[in-house]
Amino acid sequence: MMLSGRPNKHALNIVDRPIPKARGEVPTVSFSAYAYLFGELISYAMDRAASISELEERLDKVGYEVKRKPEVLDILKFIHSTAWPALFGKAADDLQQANAADDEYMISDHDLLVGRYISIPKSYATFVPGSIVAGMVRGMLSAAGFPARREGVRAVSAHAVELAGGGGKGGGGGGGRSSTTILVKFDASVMQRQAALESARRG
Repeated sequence: MMLSGRPNKHALNIVDRPIPKARGEVPTVSFSAYAYLFGELISYAMDRAASISELEERLDKVGYEVKRKPEVLDILKFIHSTAWPALFGKAADDLQQANAADDEYMISDHDLLVGRYISIPKSYATFVPGSIVAGMVRGMLSAAGFPARREGVRAVSAHAVELAGGGGKGGGGGGGRSSTTILVKFDASVMQRQAALESARRG
């Protein structure tokens, strides 16, 4: 006998239950939808594979792309808010698109860890210790499928930008307080993919 209007969750068919999630997460898709989609994916791959090995390779390629962030802002926000705290103990202070170019973005940190307590001679006044971080960012972008274009010496570069007020050393070799800005210049292929994604989203 049912004592309330709420159905017994154990009485539901398993294909109608949502995929189990970690505590606190909100279910977003039913198991039946997942099973149907995955079944169609396998059928699609089987029709185009000449052997079991090729079928597995096709599925492997799909799986490789599953967790990749497809949009420029997604990967930049990941670096700004997830990778940065893991590397330096806090999120970067700013993330902006350059005013002059759609394919250029800037990640800024007003007190970059690698710029602290660095003592260099006056002849190296323009030296920016944050160049090592530029290399880290370029590596993360490349690994995620967002290559930076090569123009001149570096496609991802570090720059010291003087901040108003305050003393002490920042990201550069000068005596004033400065912020370190990582300038990213994306490859044309990245921007073409981004344009295609935006076009598909608009329908």
